[in-house]
Amino acid sequence: MNSVPSWRGRFFEDFAVGDVYQHSLGRTITQTDNSWFTLLTQNTAPLHFDHHYAAQTEFGQPLVNSTFTLALVTGQTVSDISQNVMANLGWDEVRLPNPLFEGDTVYSTSEVLETRSSQSRPNVGIVTVRTTGYKQDGTPVITFRRTVMVYRRGQAPTIPAVTVAE
Repeated sequence: MNSVPSWRGRFFEDFAVGDVYQHSLGRTITQTDNSWFTLLTQNTAPLHFDHHYAAQTEFGQPLVNSTFTLALVTGQTVSDISQNVMANLGWDEVRLPNPLFEGDTVYSTSEVLETRSSQSRPNVGIVTVRTTGYKQDGTPVITFRRTVMVYRRGQAPTIPAVTVAE
């Protein structure tokens, strides 16, 4: 049997300014996702979980919690951007240009804006990306800049190989 290693994500050396990643996973938002995330984070705005209340707003239905949108779209980027992260350094310029509703499906892309070596840690580099989350019709629902410290190749913690008995 031939053992083929799985995708380990990009290391610092794999990023190039101008590269755009079309992240492979989409996710349809359910009512449960929106309600649970809103309540778990103690957000008391009824616009996210009270359908009767939300029906009286200009949107006519609950809005997806914006911090759920941020978390979801960040999660969609992990296999391409931060699988080998040492640390997240920040999210900047977070914008929510259009509403997201329960039942919408979210997809995302990221563009590499900047790469540089870390001055304090030789085992990592710093990568900044601009990420856009959009719904099924292409309407953008979130944009943000994210900066991460990413391990250099050969510097990340190791994941043990599992031997499968034949």
